Amino acid sequence: MFSGPQSSIKPPPPPSALPLSHQIGITILLIAFILGFPGNLFVVWSVLCRVRRRSVTCLLIFNLAVADALVLLCDPLFIRYLAGRRGWEFGSAVCKMVHYLCCTNMYASIYLICLMSADRWLAVTRPFVSQRLRTKNRLMAVLLGIWLLAFLMALPMPFYRSVWPIRPGIPIYLCMPHHWQSDTHEIFQYLFETILGFIIPFIFILFCYISVICRLRSAMFQRKGRGNFLILLIIAAFTIFWMPYHIINILQVMGMIFESSPLKDAAKVARPNVTAFAFMSSSVNPVLYVFAGSSHIRQAGLGFMAKLFEGTNSETHSSRSTRSSRGSNTESSALTKLSIKLSRRVDNGAAADGEEGVLAAATGETI
Repeated sequence: MFSGPQSSIKPPPPPSALPLSHQIGITILLIAFILGFPGNLFVVWSVLCRVRRRSVTCLLIFNLAVADALVLLCDPLFIRYLAGRRGWEFGSAVCKMVHYLCCTNMYASIYLICLMSADRWLAVTRPFVSQRLRTKNRLMAVLLGIWLLAFLMALPMPFYRSVWPIRPGIPIYLCMPHHWQSDTHEIFQYLFETILGFIIPFIFILFCYISVICRLRSAMFQRKGRGNFLILLIIAAFTIFWMPYHIINILQVMGMIFESSPLKDAAKVARPNVTAFAFMSSSVNPVLYVFAGSSHIRQAGLGFMAKLFEGTNSETHSSRSTRSSRGSNTESSALTKLSIKLSRRVDNGAAADGEEGVLAAATGETI
């Protein structure tokens, strides 16, 4: 009834209306910044000012929070970029720097999670080796190595980002990927990110936790501890928020290899939103810590997170106390046997041998 000419009198959308993809991206980035930046600063403050006994897990969470807080500082620039409708206003150097920081955060986060998983694996499957390796100097050396590795692995990113005008002669610029019109460079970048930033670390994490789960079936290791629970939450969050980005990387590579325009177009359309979605990975961890430490909020107030992080020491302390109790039980058992042997020898007249008899009983030697 209202078809035909009626459709031609619909008012056009206002020129100030943002595209739907921009609205989605802005919403995701705003949520990430509002939740994540204050939350990660609170984690950093809790570890530095409130935690008295910093476990390995606690120090790794601290480094993760620092990485997330740094990358969330770039959020307002991207929000302005999407909402301002004036393109990229901050120059080529800032365009390269913010994407370099985002890429560094991706590598640092996944390899810190790998270190958490390796620490759990050693603590459960090789407790004595774990006890020898868990020193502050070794941990600081490994953390320094992870940060250096992340900065080095992110180096391709600034080379593959540049600022270009929307159209020749129009002074509105975009901060966009640039591969010198080379499919080889594009394939290299996206495969490099996905293989080294997701697939290989994720396989390593799966190996560690499958081994841990198999080992925990033993009666000796029924206590899982808060450290395992926290790390599993962090792994799940990283996977949920970063997997779409890497799926888009794979789709774009497949589109170039098989010369499929629909795949390439779909990947290019989805990339801005999955990149914004990946920012949620940097904001969700503090929410997970609040969830995991909710039982401490009523007792400790603002110090609840410190209580939670100190609780990650429980596994180590319990395993040490278990080993010490086993050692003390063994020692007391040996002393009991020794006293029985001595009393029997005294009863049988071995006391006449004096100190030689005592020595023989103590060492188990025959004189």
